[in-house]
Amino acid sequence: MISKWNYQPLTTQQRGYAEEMAETCGGNSVIAELLVRRGVATPQGAETFFSPSINDLHDPFLMPDMSKAVNRLNKAMGAKERIMVYGDYDVDGTTAVALVYKYLQNYYSNIEYYIPSRDDEGYGISLKSIDYAAERGVKLIIVLDCGIKANTEIAYAKRLGIDFIICDHHVPDEVLPDAVAILNPKMPGSTYPCKYLSGCGVGFKFMQAFAKSNGLGNHNELESLLDLVAVSIAADIVPIVDENRVMAFHGLRRLNSNPNMGLRSIIRLCKLTNKDITISDVIFKIGPRINASGRMQSGMEAVDLLVSRDLHEAYEKGKDIDQYNRDRKELDKKITEEANTLIERNVDIVNGKRSIVIFNKHWHKGIIGIVASRLTELYFKPSVVLTLSNGLATGSSRSVQGFDIYAAVNSTRHLLENFGGHTYAVGLSLKEENIPEFSRLFEEYVASHIQPNQLEPHLDIDAEIEFADITPELLSMLKRFNPFGPGNQKPVFCTRNVFDFGTSKLVGKTLEHIKLELEDDSTSHVINAIAFNMAQYFEHIHAHKPIDICYTIEQSKRGNNPDNIQLMIRDIRPSDTEK
Repeated sequence: MISKWNYQPLTTQQRGYAEEMAETCGGNSVIAELLVRRGVATPQGAETFFSPSINDLHDPFLMPDMSKAVNRLNKAMGAKERIMVYGDYDVDGTTAVALVYKYLQNYYSNIEYYIPSRDDEGYGISLKSIDYAAERGVKLIIVLDCGIKANTEIAYAKRLGIDFIICDHHVPDEVLPDAVAILNPKMPGSTYPCKYLSGCGVGFKFMQAFAKSNGLGNHNELESLLDLVAVSIAADIVPIVDENRVMAFHGLRRLNSNPNMGLRSIIRLCKLTNKDITISDVIFKIGPRINASGRMQSGMEAVDLLVSRDLHEAYEKGKDIDQYNRDRKELDKKITEEANTLIERNVDIVNGKRSIVIFNKHWHKGIIGIVASRLTELYFKPSVVLTLSNGLATGSSRSVQGFDIYAAVNSTRHLLENFGGHTYAVGLSLKEENIPEFSRLFEEYVASHIQPNQLEPHLDIDAEIEFADITPELLSMLKRFNPFGPGNQKPVFCTRNVFDFGTSKLVGKTLEHIKLELEDDSTSHVINAIAFNMAQYFEHIHAHKPIDICYTIEQSKRGNNPDNIQLMIRDIRPSDTEK
């Protein structure tokens, strides 16, 4: 059972907005309430939310330094300078490099791409890559999804006659690199309307500005790359609001209708062909495969795949990456088990503490971010997992909802060699001998800043409804809330005083799940539901005692009838009448 269910009834003002919008929503007050909770307050806003238009994208020149970036790129192309497109080895970085490279290649041939090796070069811009660029005669590097803290490296490149345009979305420091232009919506003083672009999203805005400045009217050429942006948005878990929602919406359409060759091969290997691909599919199936290239081998292979123009070649490359993902899964399972064993044998790591910091010099560098996520999910504490790489303790951290782990890591920066990231995920490196002091100061910061409710699982409820409200029309309207993700999570509903119809049963190999048929007093219709890993409630339910349930509303996969509805139970508790 999840310890806390959060439901805040609409305020008087919000109810007024909901009543005004109900007519736009076909008279459905439930849909109107969901819209208000997402910040939509007018019928016009509802129409924009349900039908995101490419025309709703912001003017790219609203981003600081955009004119400088475009002018430098135009100058490089006019002078036939060699250009390198450089990016991080994760999904966001590789999709960003693929997008910028593919688009510019339509107009310019003296261009190449580069992804650093996770093992040999590490995160961000490496001196090795700059030396390589100098040897190749590169005069301009467009760096994506990293670079905002590469002061030393960019100063070195400048001495070699290489300019940089930085396209990043990580939190900048007070002292910025000496780049020709820095495109980052989080820059101090920036008034750019959408603060939470992915790295690939920043790259898209750059290409949008380049097209606009050069009068390139073939918008389909640029919009055809939105499938890459959608993948980056999902994999990097950025809020799906504002223009991120627009790009994710149209990117998913592209992903489902005519994705690029590389993504098409991944879709085929994921067995998603002819299925309605969602953000969830990207997060759990497509993204991990692209990521596995940078984790297990080389991120260059992921870009090779994403820029491929031949379906057979793309499928062969995709099979290699699919194998990397299988290898990654095995390693992930092994290291997660080792991490849990380490904690079980050293209970002081978690007991009495509000954070977790663990270190094992033999763990694979490419997997520790996944392990940090697993620990955060299991113990509900901000977690840092460290291993040894190139003589430094290198790690990844993950946070719980609502807690800024970037600020926590930043509080220890005097102990760190390097760090960077977001509110919920930060990469870092430090000397091995500094780990104990880092652990102490990190815990000290977390303990003094985290709220008790952030250390326990909770469910945010969008609306309390009765079974009479659950209709095919409601399901159809809920589908229009896609794409789901941070800032627009799949709506969670609560219904109280629900009873077993008398036909619910335990299912699963070890009878760990409950297949439910439920009713309430609002309607004679029986509602199907599934509750995974909740067998402990079966005796209470089977005794026909009332329960309260939290759930999402799904279309049942049984049969082809689109009206088939199934509730996906998120939590169960005995009704108050039983307490």
